[in-house]
Amino acid sequence: MKQSNWFVYIIQSEKGHLYTGITTDVERRFKEHADSTKKGAKYFRGKVPVEVVFQKNFKDRSSASKYESLVKKMTRANKLKLILGRPND
Repeated sequence: MKQSNWFVYIIQSEKGHLYTGITTDVERRFKEHADSTKKGAKYFRGKVPVEVVFQKNFKDRSSASKYESLVKKMTRANKLKLILGRPND
């Protein structure tokens, strides 16, 4: 069975909003969000993604999904700390 790397990522929008997701290819996923195609998240309809501000690698989808769920439950302040590399401040 092929093992692939999974990533949890956070994209910041033009207005500073933060979007969290998982993928096996962060660069491709960012382009999909930016292209406004049907492959991009509905979240970005009417919002412009600017840059990937955080990404973390996981060995499997299950681990990435669990971490994504934790990040999505975080407050904005805690997400910003995570982005800055200070999650426990």
